Amino acid sequence: MLTVLLTRHGHTDRSEPEQYLGQRVQASLTERGRRDAEALARRLEGVAVDRIISSPLGRAVETAQILADRIGAAIETDERLTELDYGAWEGLTVEEIDRRFPGERDEYVANPAMTRVGGGETGLDVAARLSRFFDELLDWWQEQASDRMCLLVGHSSVNRIMLAVLLAVPLADYRRRLKQDWANLTVLRWESRVDGPLLMLANDEAHSKGVRGATWD
Repeated sequence: MLTVLLTRHGHTDRSEPEQYLGQRVQASLTERGRRDAEALARRLEGVAVDRIISSPLGRAVETAQILADRIGAAIETDERLTELDYGAWEGLTVEEIDRRFPGERDEYVANPAMTRVGGGETGLDVAARLSRFFDELLDWWQEQASDRMCLLVGHSSVNRIMLAVLLAVPLADYRRRLKQDWANLTVLRWESRVDGPLLMLANDEAHSKGVRGATWD
């Protein structure tokens, strides 16, 4: 059995007002972001996590380090977990995008799978790199021939695209159907590679209220 714990980085100093933080904008966790990550870390303390794999972007690694300090596993980074490349939209608010690039955001909302956001990536581009990542992760699990647990630290869009791919949600609907709040806990479990994952927990924030442990079992 493979269990994947998925979270998004914590709240950052660029999170409000809402803006498109992709691959080029540097952002650090706020006190709120660190506090929420600490709450998740306390929830997972004592849970037997074999690997922590993070996006290499600073806000994700900062979150992963808070988790690793309590969990005890080393942090790996993988470029394929990096946030969607928003191109010319990077660091802009919705209002700024609509003013500078009229009509582009309407196309993105209508079909984020096919729209090359700000000249950057499409949802399909991200889905392709995530599919390769999961092929390797599932290979690792099967090579171990035993139960394994992995914690992934990513971002809003990349996590939602990941869930759409794994749960057979139409990629054009990933923004409408799926949500990933800061420092949430989402849990997927594979009993069989062929059958795909079972969603055990989705966008859960019970740790902010003091809940601890493997509540998804």
